[in-house]
Amino acid sequence: MRADPAPSLSDAELRRFGRHLVLPEFGIERQRRLKAGSALLIGLGGLGSPAALYLAAAGVGRIGLVDADVVEETNLQRQIAHGYAVLGKPKIDSAEARMLDLNPDLVIERHQMRLELENAVGLISQYDVIIDGTDNFPTRYLVNDTCVKLGKPNVFGGVLRFDGQLSVFDARYGPCYRCIFPEPPPIEFAPNCAEAGVLGVMPGVIGCLQATEAIKLLAGIGTPMIGRMLIYDGLDLSFNTMRIAKDSDCRVCSKASEDIVLTETVMICAAPVGGTIRAEALQGRLDAQEPLIIVDVRSPDEWLTGRIPGSIGFPKPELEKALAQANGAPLSCLPMDQDIIVACQSGMRSSASIKFLVAAGYDPKRLFNLEQGMSAWPGHVTF
Repeated sequence: MRADPAPSLSDAELRRFGRHLVLPEFGIERQRRLKAGSALLIGLGGLGSPAALYLAAAGVGRIGLVDADVVEETNLQRQIAHGYAVLGKPKIDSAEARMLDLNPDLVIERHQMRLELENAVGLISQYDVIIDGTDNFPTRYLVNDTCVKLGKPNVFGGVLRFDGQLSVFDARYGPCYRCIFPEPPPIEFAPNCAEAGVLGVMPGVIGCLQATEAIKLLAGIGTPMIGRMLIYDGLDLSFNTMRIAKDSDCRVCSKASEDIVLTETVMICAAPVGGTIRAEALQGRLDAQEPLIIVDVRSPDEWLTGRIPGSIGFPKPELEKALAQANGAPLSCLPMDQDIIVACQSGMRSSASIKFLVAAGYDPKRLFNLEQGMSAWPGHVTF
Protein backbone atom coordinates (compact mmCIF):
# COMPACT_ATOMS: atom_id res chain seq x y z
CA MET A 1 0.00 0.00 0.00
CA ARG A 2 2.71 2.47 -0.98
CA ALA A 3 1.64 5.91 -2.12
CA ASP A 4 4.13 8.00 -4.11
CA PRO A 5 7.22 5.70 -4.45
CA ALA A 6 9.52 8.71 -3.98
CA PRO A 7 7.69 11.44 -2.03
CA SER A 8 9.45 14.74 -1.62
CA LEU A 9 10.79 15.93 1.72
CA SER A 10 9.67 19.19 3.30
CA ASP A 11 12.16 21.77 4.53
CA ALA A 12 11.47 20.64 8.09
CA GLU A 13 12.16 17.01 7.13
CA LEU A 14 15.38 17.98 5.38
CA ARG A 15 16.53 19.59 8.62
CA ARG A 16 15.26 16.83 10.89
CA PHE A 17 16.86 14.00 8.93
CA GLY A 18 20.05 15.86 8.10
CA ARG A 19 22.26 13.27 9.84
CA HIS A 20 20.80 10.63 7.53
CA LEU A 21 21.21 12.72 4.41
CA VAL A 22 24.96 13.20 4.85
CA LEU A 23 25.54 9.43 4.99
CA PRO A 24 26.90 8.37 1.58
CA GLU A 25 25.17 4.99 1.93
CA PHE A 26 21.85 6.61 2.73
CA GLY A 27 21.25 10.10 1.38
CA ILE A 28 18.04 11.74 0.26
CA GLU A 29 16.80 8.88 -1.93
CA ARG A 30 16.88 6.38 0.93
CA GLN A 31 15.13 8.90 3.18
CA ARG A 32 12.41 9.29 0.58
CA ARG A 33 12.03 5.51 0.45
CA LEU A 34 11.57 5.48 4.22
CA LYS A 35 8.86 8.12 3.92
CA ALA A 36 7.12 6.06 1.25
CA GLY A 37 7.34 2.92 3.37
CA SER A 38 5.05 1.47 6.00
CA ALA A 39 5.52 -0.74 9.04
CA LEU A 40 3.12 -2.58 11.32
CA LEU A 41 4.25 -2.78 14.94
CA ILE A 42 2.50 -5.54 16.84
CA GLY A 43 2.76 -4.87 20.57
CA LEU A 44 3.81 -1.68 22.39
CA GLY A 45 5.54 -3.29 25.35
CA GLY A 46 9.24 -3.73 26.06
CA LEU A 47 10.22 -4.46 22.47
CA GLY A 48 7.61 -2.29 20.79
CA SER A 49 8.35 0.85 22.80
CA PRO A 50 11.91 1.51 21.55
CA ALA A 51 11.09 0.18 18.08
CA ALA A 52 8.14 2.57 17.77
CA LEU A 53 10.14 5.60 18.88
CA TYR A 54 13.08 4.95 16.59
CA LEU A 55 10.94 4.12 13.57
CA ALA A 56 9.08 7.39 14.08
CA ALA A 57 12.29 9.37 14.60
CA ALA A 58 13.91 7.80 11.53
CA GLY A 59 11.17 9.03 9.20
CA VAL A 60 9.11 5.96 8.31
CA GLY A 61 6.07 7.49 6.63
CA ARG A 62 3.26 5.31 7.91
CA ILE A 63 3.21 3.14 11.03
CA GLY A 64 0.39 0.92 12.23
CA LEU A 65 0.15 0.21 15.96
CA VAL A 66 -1.54 -2.95 17.25
CA ASP A 67 -2.11 -3.15 21.01
CA ALA A 68 -5.12 -3.58 23.30
CA ASP A 69 -3.45 -3.16 26.71
CA VAL A 70 -3.36 -0.29 29.18
CA VAL A 71 -0.28 1.01 30.98
CA GLU A 72 0.46 -0.64 34.33
CA GLU A 73 3.08 0.34 36.89
CA THR A 74 4.99 -2.92 36.34
CA ASN A 75 5.46 -1.93 32.67
CA LEU A 76 7.56 1.13 33.44
CA GLN A 77 10.74 -0.78 34.27
CA ARG A 78 11.26 -1.46 30.54
CA GLN A 79 8.46 0.05 28.39
CA ILE A 80 9.95 3.49 27.76
CA ALA A 81 7.14 4.83 25.56
CA HIS A 82 4.92 5.10 28.66
CA GLY A 83 5.14 6.74 32.09
CA TYR A 84 3.34 7.44 35.35
CA ALA A 85 1.28 10.19 33.77
CA VAL A 86 -0.57 7.64 31.61
CA LEU A 87 -1.14 4.79 34.09
CA GLY A 88 -4.42 3.08 33.29
CA LYS A 89 -4.61 4.59 29.81
CA PRO A 90 -4.20 2.67 26.54
CA LYS A 91 -0.60 2.06 25.54
CA ILE A 92 -1.51 3.05 22.01
CA ASP A 93 -2.33 6.58 23.25
CA SER A 94 0.98 7.25 24.99
CA ALA A 95 3.01 5.67 22.18
CA GLU A 96 1.20 7.71 19.53
CA ALA A 97 1.71 10.98 21.41
CA ARG A 98 5.44 10.39 21.86
CA MET A 99 5.91 9.28 18.23
CA LEU A 100 4.16 12.35 16.84
CA ASP A 101 6.24 14.56 19.11
CA LEU A 102 9.33 13.06 17.46
CA ASN A 103 7.92 13.26 13.93
CA PRO A 104 4.75 15.35 13.36
CA ASP A 105 4.71 14.35 9.67
CA LEU A 106 4.25 10.70 10.58
CA VAL A 107 0.97 8.96 9.69
CA ILE A 108 -0.06 6.69 12.56
CA GLU A 109 -2.82 4.15 12.10
CA ARG A 110 -4.32 2.92 15.36
CA HIS A 111 -5.48 -0.66 15.73
CA GLN A 112 -6.57 -0.85 19.37
CA MET A 113 -7.14 -4.59 19.37
CA ARG A 114 -5.29 -7.85 19.71
CA LEU A 115 -3.97 -9.59 16.64
CA GLU A 116 -6.26 -12.58 16.18
CA LEU A 117 -7.07 -15.16 13.57
CA GLU A 118 -10.00 -13.09 12.29
CA ASN A 119 -8.06 -9.85 11.68
CA ALA A 120 -4.47 -10.96 11.01
CA VAL A 121 -4.62 -11.03 7.21
CA GLY A 122 -6.51 -7.74 7.00
CA LEU A 123 -3.99 -5.94 9.22
CA ILE A 124 -0.72 -7.42 7.99
CA SER A 125 -1.61 -7.09 4.31
CA GLN A 126 -1.64 -3.27 4.61
CA TYR A 127 2.06 -2.83 5.48
CA ASP A 128 5.48 -3.38 3.92
CA VAL A 129 7.35 -4.62 7.00
CA ILE A 130 6.00 -6.34 10.12
CA ILE A 131 7.71 -5.95 13.51
CA ASP A 132 6.79 -8.63 16.04
CA GLY A 133 6.94 -7.09 19.52
CA THR A 134 4.77 -9.75 21.16
CA ASP A 135 5.61 -11.89 24.18
CA ASN A 136 3.40 -14.94 23.72
CA PHE A 137 3.66 -17.96 21.46
CA PRO A 138 0.12 -18.03 19.98
CA THR A 139 0.48 -14.49 18.58
CA ARG A 140 4.07 -15.13 17.51
CA TYR A 141 3.03 -18.12 15.41
CA LEU A 142 0.07 -16.23 13.97
CA VAL A 143 2.36 -13.36 12.91
CA ASN A 144 4.76 -15.82 11.29
CA ASP A 145 2.15 -17.82 9.43
CA THR A 146 0.34 -14.74 8.15
CA CYS A 147 3.58 -13.14 6.96
CA VAL A 148 4.49 -16.33 5.09
CA LYS A 149 1.07 -16.47 3.46
CA LEU A 150 1.22 -12.81 2.40
CA GLY A 151 4.92 -12.69 1.51
CA LYS A 152 5.85 -10.12 4.16
CA PRO A 153 9.15 -9.78 6.07
CA ASN A 154 8.75 -10.48 9.79
CA VAL A 155 11.26 -8.72 12.05
CA PHE A 156 11.36 -10.97 15.10
CA GLY A 157 12.69 -10.19 18.57
CA GLY A 158 12.55 -12.05 21.86
CA VAL A 159 13.88 -11.40 25.36
CA LEU A 160 13.91 -13.21 28.69
CA ARG A 161 15.95 -12.61 31.82
CA PHE A 162 19.37 -11.47 30.48
CA ASP A 163 19.10 -12.93 26.98
CA GLY A 164 17.80 -11.69 23.65
CA GLN A 165 17.23 -13.00 20.12
CA LEU A 166 16.77 -11.24 16.79
CA SER A 167 16.10 -12.40 13.24
CA VAL A 168 14.25 -11.45 10.08
CA PHE A 169 11.98 -14.19 8.79
CA ASP A 170 11.09 -13.87 5.12
CA ALA A 171 10.02 -17.15 3.55
CA ARG A 172 10.56 -15.76 0.06
CA TYR A 173 14.31 -15.73 0.66
CA GLY A 174 14.98 -17.86 3.72
CA PRO A 175 13.45 -19.71 6.69
CA CYS A 176 10.38 -18.80 8.69
CA TYR A 177 9.96 -19.00 12.45
CA ARG A 178 8.45 -22.49 12.20
CA CYS A 179 11.54 -23.78 10.38
CA ILE A 180 13.33 -23.43 13.74
CA PHE A 181 10.45 -23.90 16.18
CA PRO A 182 7.76 -25.98 14.45
CA GLU A 183 5.51 -26.02 17.52
CA PRO A 184 5.43 -24.12 20.82
CA PRO A 185 6.81 -25.81 23.92
CA PRO A 186 4.48 -26.99 26.69
CA ILE A 187 3.26 -24.14 28.89
CA GLU A 188 5.42 -25.08 31.87
CA PHE A 189 8.57 -24.82 29.73
CA ALA A 190 7.66 -21.43 28.26
CA PRO A 191 7.92 -18.86 31.05
CA ASN A 192 7.10 -15.24 30.25
CA CYS A 193 8.79 -12.13 31.61
CA ALA A 194 6.38 -11.93 34.55
CA GLU A 195 7.33 -15.47 35.54
CA ALA A 196 11.05 -15.55 34.82
CA GLY A 197 11.87 -11.85 34.95
CA VAL A 198 13.74 -9.64 32.51
CA LEU A 199 16.42 -7.00 32.94
CA GLY A 200 14.73 -3.77 31.92
CA VAL A 201 17.29 -2.73 29.30
CA MET A 202 17.16 -6.06 27.44
CA PRO A 203 14.00 -5.22 25.44
CA GLY A 204 15.56 -1.84 24.67
CA VAL A 205 18.60 -3.47 23.06
CA ILE A 206 16.57 -5.93 20.98
CA GLY A 207 13.80 -3.44 20.16
CA CYS A 208 16.37 -0.98 18.79
CA LEU A 209 17.87 -3.75 16.66
CA GLN A 210 14.40 -4.61 15.36
CA ALA A 211 13.98 -0.97 14.34
CA THR A 212 17.38 -1.12 12.61
CA GLU A 213 16.36 -4.15 10.56
CA ALA A 214 13.03 -2.59 9.61
CA ILE A 215 14.75 0.62 8.49
CA LYS A 216 17.25 -1.38 6.43
CA LEU A 217 14.43 -3.28 4.71
CA LEU A 218 12.41 -0.16 3.94
CA ALA A 219 15.36 1.91 2.78
CA GLY A 220 16.97 -0.94 0.86
CA ILE A 221 20.37 -0.81 2.52
CA GLY A 222 22.68 -3.35 4.12
CA THR A 223 22.12 -7.07 4.56
CA PRO A 224 19.03 -8.07 6.55
CA MET A 225 19.17 -10.84 9.15
CA ILE A 226 17.42 -13.33 6.86
CA GLY A 227 18.74 -16.84 7.46
CA ARG A 228 20.60 -15.71 10.58
CA MET A 229 19.74 -15.29 14.23
CA LEU A 230 21.49 -12.96 16.63
CA ILE A 231 21.93 -14.25 20.19
CA TYR A 232 22.63 -11.58 22.81
CA ASP A 233 23.88 -12.34 26.33
CA GLY A 234 23.50 -9.22 28.45
CA LEU A 235 25.53 -10.57 31.37
CA ASP A 236 28.79 -10.85 29.44
CA LEU A 237 27.76 -8.43 26.66
CA SER A 238 28.33 -10.95 23.88
CA PHE A 239 26.69 -11.01 20.46
CA ASN A 240 26.78 -14.26 18.50
CA THR A 241 25.22 -15.00 15.14
CA MET A 242 24.08 -18.44 14.06
CA ARG A 243 23.00 -19.55 10.61
CA ILE A 244 19.48 -20.95 10.34
CA ALA A 245 18.34 -23.04 7.40
CA LYS A 246 15.01 -23.29 5.65
CA ASP A 247 13.16 -26.52 6.42
CA SER A 248 12.05 -28.10 3.16
CA ASP A 249 9.31 -29.91 5.07
CA CYS A 250 8.12 -26.89 7.09
CA ARG A 251 4.40 -27.17 7.72
CA VAL A 252 3.90 -23.56 6.61
CA CYS A 253 6.60 -22.09 4.36
CA SER A 254 7.06 -25.25 2.26
CA LYS A 255 3.52 -24.72 0.91
CA ALA A 256 2.23 -22.39 -1.76
CA SER A 257 0.66 -19.29 -0.22
CA GLU A 258 -2.83 -20.26 -1.38
CA ASP A 259 -2.49 -23.61 0.41
CA ILE A 260 -1.57 -22.08 3.78
CA VAL A 261 -4.52 -22.28 6.16
CA LEU A 262 -4.16 -20.06 9.21
CA THR A 263 -5.06 -21.76 12.47
CA GLU A 264 -4.97 -20.78 16.11
CA THR A 265 -1.95 -22.03 18.06
CA VAL A 266 -3.02 -23.48 21.38
CA MET A 267 -0.58 -23.83 24.26
CA ILE A 268 -0.90 -27.14 26.07
CA CYS A 269 0.35 -28.56 29.31
CA ALA A 270 2.52 -31.65 29.22
CA ALA A 271 0.76 -34.43 31.14
CA PRO A 272 -0.41 -32.40 34.14
CA VAL A 273 -0.43 -34.19 37.48
CA GLY A 274 -2.26 -33.33 40.67
CA GLY A 275 -5.28 -31.10 40.92
CA THR A 276 -5.88 -27.39 40.57
CA ILE A 277 -7.53 -24.85 42.83
CA ARG A 278 -8.73 -21.35 42.10
CA ALA A 279 -7.88 -18.41 44.34
CA GLU A 280 -11.48 -18.06 45.50
CA ALA A 281 -11.68 -21.72 46.51
CA LEU A 282 -8.38 -21.54 48.37
CA GLN A 283 -9.56 -18.47 50.26
CA GLY A 284 -12.69 -20.36 51.23
CA ARG A 285 -10.64 -23.23 52.62
CA LEU A 286 -8.47 -20.78 54.55
CA ASP A 287 -11.53 -19.03 55.97
CA ALA A 288 -12.89 -22.44 57.06
CA GLN A 289 -9.51 -23.15 58.73
CA GLU A 290 -9.18 -26.46 56.92
CA PRO A 291 -5.87 -28.27 57.49
CA LEU A 292 -3.66 -27.64 54.46
CA ILE A 293 -0.20 -26.45 53.54
CA ILE A 294 0.58 -23.69 51.05
CA VAL A 295 4.04 -23.79 49.46
CA ASP A 296 5.29 -20.69 47.64
CA VAL A 297 8.00 -21.84 45.20
CA ARG A 298 8.89 -18.35 43.96
CA SER A 299 12.25 -16.76 44.69
CA PRO A 300 12.86 -14.81 47.93
CA ASP A 301 12.96 -11.56 45.94
CA GLU A 302 9.48 -12.30 44.63
CA TRP A 303 8.20 -12.84 48.17
CA LEU A 304 8.87 -9.17 48.83
CA THR A 305 5.91 -8.33 46.58
CA GLY A 306 3.56 -10.22 48.92
CA ARG A 307 2.70 -13.66 50.27
CA ILE A 308 -0.42 -15.72 50.88
CA PRO A 309 -1.09 -15.74 54.63
CA GLY A 310 0.48 -18.76 56.31
CA SER A 311 2.38 -19.94 53.24
CA ILE A 312 5.77 -21.65 53.42
CA GLY A 313 8.48 -20.09 51.30
CA PHE A 314 10.35 -22.88 49.49
CA PRO A 315 12.00 -21.77 46.21
CA LYS A 316 11.62 -24.32 43.43
CA PRO A 317 15.35 -25.17 43.07
CA GLU A 318 15.69 -25.68 46.81
CA LEU A 319 12.53 -27.81 46.94
CA GLU A 320 13.82 -30.05 44.15
CA LYS A 321 17.19 -30.40 45.87
CA ALA A 322 15.58 -31.24 49.22
CA LEU A 323 13.33 -33.86 47.65
CA ALA A 324 16.29 -35.49 45.92
CA GLN A 325 18.29 -35.60 49.18
CA ALA A 326 15.30 -37.02 51.08
CA ASN A 327 15.44 -40.09 48.84
CA GLY A 328 11.72 -40.85 49.02
CA ALA A 329 11.12 -39.77 52.60
CA PRO A 330 8.63 -36.94 53.25
CA LEU A 331 10.05 -33.53 54.09
CA SER A 332 9.43 -32.51 57.70
CA CYS A 333 7.67 -29.31 56.64
CA LEU A 334 5.55 -31.11 54.03
CA PRO A 335 3.78 -34.08 55.63
CA MET A 336 2.12 -36.46 53.22
CA ASP A 337 -1.17 -36.68 55.14
CA GLN A 338 -2.33 -33.12 54.35
CA ASP A 339 -3.41 -31.34 51.20
CA ILE A 340 -0.59 -29.26 49.73
CA ILE A 341 -1.28 -26.22 47.56
CA VAL A 342 1.70 -25.11 45.47
CA ALA A 343 1.88 -21.52 44.22
CA CYS A 344 4.22 -19.47 42.03
CA GLN A 345 3.66 -16.30 40.02
CA SER A 346 1.55 -17.66 37.17
CA GLY A 347 1.19 -21.40 37.72
CA MET A 348 4.07 -22.82 35.66
CA ARG A 349 6.82 -23.35 38.21
CA SER A 350 4.26 -24.69 40.67
CA SER A 351 3.05 -27.23 38.09
CA ALA A 352 6.61 -28.44 37.59
CA SER A 353 7.16 -28.60 41.36
CA ILE A 354 4.10 -30.80 41.78
CA LYS A 355 5.65 -33.29 39.34
CA PHE A 356 8.75 -33.46 41.55
CA LEU A 357 6.59 -34.01 44.61
CA VAL A 358 4.75 -36.89 42.90
CA ALA A 359 8.04 -38.41 41.78
CA ALA A 360 9.20 -38.22 45.41
CA GLY A 361 6.21 -40.27 46.57
CA TYR A 362 3.56 -37.66 47.40
CA ASP A 363 -0.03 -38.55 46.55
CA PRO A 364 -1.15 -36.52 43.49
CA LYS A 365 -4.69 -36.50 44.91
CA ARG A 366 -3.41 -34.34 47.78
CA LEU A 367 -1.48 -31.89 45.58
CA PHE A 368 -3.09 -28.78 44.06
CA ASN A 369 -1.69 -26.12 41.76
CA LEU A 370 -2.95 -22.57 42.37
CA GLU A 371 -4.47 -21.54 39.04
CA GLN A 372 -2.78 -18.47 37.58
CA GLY A 373 -0.60 -18.31 40.65
CA MET A 374 -0.10 -15.11 42.62
CA SER A 375 -1.34 -13.07 39.69
CA ALA A 376 -4.82 -14.31 40.65
CA TRP A 377 -4.39 -13.42 44.33
CA PRO A 378 -4.34 -9.59 44.40
CA GLY A 379 -6.83 -9.08 47.18
CA HIS A 380 -5.40 -11.50 49.71
CA VAL A 381 -1.67 -10.73 49.78
CA THR A 382 0.14 -9.86 53.00
CA PHE A 383 3.56 -8.27 53.25
